[in-house]
Amino acid sequence: MESPKTNFFRIILPGILIIILVGSWLAFGDRGIRWVVTMEKERQEYLERIKRLEAANEELRVEIERLKYDREYIETAARRELGLLKDNEVIYKFNEEEKK
Repeated sequence: MESPKTNFFRIILPGILIIILVGSWLAFGDRGIRWVVTMEKERQEYLERIKRLEAANEELRVEIERLKYDREYIETAARRELGLLKDNEVIYKFNEEEKK
């Protein structure tokens, strides 16, 4: 019969080493836990970017609709972006200097 020490070194120690190696491979291998965590973080960043882009698209869609059908908005946009004036309207431009 083998001694408990020999039993430990022949069966238990190699088992522990195999578990450590497999655990290390799962944690740090090419497709291990670290990779999964990195991919999940990247996925979340893409989802946030998609939400921002969808919100920007919605704002643009609303602006397009207003430019198609809202005469007041068209006038405001033309005045703001093209500097257009109504009849008998005057624009005064002031130099922005430091106020004393």
